Amino acid sequence: MQEEVKNEDVELISMIKDGDRAAFNKIYNRYWKLLYDSAYKIFQDEDIISDILQEVFISLWQRRDIVEIQNLKAYLYQAVRFATLKAIRTQKTDRKLYDRLAEITTEIFTEDPLIFKEQQYLIQHLLDKLPADCQEIFIMSREESLTYKQIAEVLQISIKTVEKKMTRSLKLIRGGLNIEFCLSIVLSYGTFNF
Repeated sequence: MQEEVKNEDVELISMIKDGDRAAFNKIYNRYWKLLYDSAYKIFQDEDIISDILQEVFISLWQRRDIVEIQNLKAYLYQAVRFATLKAIRTQKTDRKLYDRLAEITTEIFTEDPLIFKEQQYLIQHLLDKLPADCQEIFIMSREESLTYKQIAEVLQISIKTVEKKMTRSLKLIRGGLNIEFCLSIVLSYGTFNF
């Protein structure tokens, strides 16, 4: 039975290389649930997993001319695994930066209230420079403690959009803090690792 499915997969891959949407739909219907269950074991967020699967299948369709697939099932599992790990890494990076900023803020507040005040001013200044939608998402996440899923529901946008805007916001804030603020911290307290 497995050999029969594998042979049919080879035929389906050949068909999608020729632009056959029905073959693509058959692949999607055959593997979507298996891939979803696999990703759910690692990353238990239904919306993000749906986005991951959408990315994987869109990529398969867009790259159908150039990708060489020997084992479709293994290829799709590997693609989902990489996309899932990428999503986890993105969320951890965002969280890590925020946690480090909070830690530094606490250190500064206890050691030098004037520098703390300067940092608060700078962060607010950097937030004010963000596009309005990024500001809103950043505030909902960091000040109101909403999850990406909750933000997406409130704003009626995808979780992927929330992630992208948070990543952009954190990147701009990190860049601004590194350039404008870290010099004063280094001069006063030594080096911090961002």
